[in-house]
This record gives sequence, C-alpha cells and structure tokens, in this order.
Amino acid sequence: MKELAWTEAVKLASPYSYALAVSLDAAGRPNAMGLGWWCYLSAEPKLLGIAVAPERYTHECIRHTREFTLCFPSKLMALAAWKCGQVSEREVDKFAEFGLRALPAKVVKPPLIKNCTVAFECKLAQEVATGDHTLFVGKIVATHGNPDKKEHLFTQFFSKLVSMAHDGGCDWKLDRTLGLPGQLQR
Repeated sequence: MKELAWTEAVKLASPYSYALAVSLDAAGRPNAMGLGWWCYLSAEPKLLGIAVAPERYTHECIRHTREFTLCFPSKLMALAAWKCGQVSEREVDKFAEFGLRALPAKVVKPPLIKNCTVAFECKLAQEVATGDHTLFVGKIVATHGNPDKKEHLFTQFFSKLVSMAHDGGCDWKLDRTLGLPGQLQR
C-alpha cells in the first residue's frame, strides 16, 4: 500500500450506497436530498446517521421537524434520484419536477418515496458537529421495504450512479461525464 491523497482514497473506497434523505420544510413541503454519507450506528437501539452540511436546505428542515426518512431509490428511480443530488429544494420542488411520489410514513411526518427498495423512518436522537458536516443521528422507529425492487443505487466517487442487486449483479450506470446528466449507458 502507498499513501494517497484524500480524493484518491475516497475514489478508491467507492462505491457508496446512495439514498434520499427526506424531510419537511417549515411549510410542510417535502424535501429530498441525495446523499452517500450515511451509516448504521447501533442495532440496539436502532440508530443510523446521515452527514449533512450546515448550508444545505435539508439541514434546516431536519432541525425544524427533528424527523426524517432515509429512502433507498431503486434502479427505476435513478434519474430522479440523481437529480435530487444536483439541485436545492430552495429553488426546485423536487417531488413535482422529478416525478417523485410521496407515500405516508407510519410514525414520522416526512414521507416515504414510492418505488424505493428500503426506507427507514427516523426521529432525531442527536446532532454531532463533525467539521464541515453535522451528523444527524436518527432513531429508527419504522422500516419498510419492497422485495420486488432488488437493485440499490450506488455512487462512484459522487460522479456516477450504478445499480447493484443483493447478489452483486450490475447492468447499467448513470454517468454525468457522458454529457447531459441523466443519460443512461447500457
């Protein structure tokens, strides 16, 4: 092994599973942010963490409602999920613009998103300042899944999405380097 620059190490460590953090703004409008910085933190109690920069709209929304859902988009949702990571809800209603369909959550106010593979409903348990991001620790209060949607999305160095099934199969990628974001390559 050799010493690497930060960006080289992050690139080499990819892919990272890609998820949509869903929150509500002060007006009750849903907001979906694409992110790759999330992790399980504890099995008992069931906790997960998402890292969100303070300047992001999602940061403001989670602080307001103290709840969020973490939804894992299926391959079917790849283009919409990718776009959710490219623009801010401050400027664009992502649900309307990208065709996301909100489903009511069982316990929390922020919605789930139709066609996701797995979703976690979370109540904010803790905030931890971690340099240029805040780690929002969510207590998982409900879980949902869709066994018919088996392929999760992964980001490779935050520049493209790939789809991978639980058995490791991968059949396409969404790559912003192809020109227009959202072009599918087979």
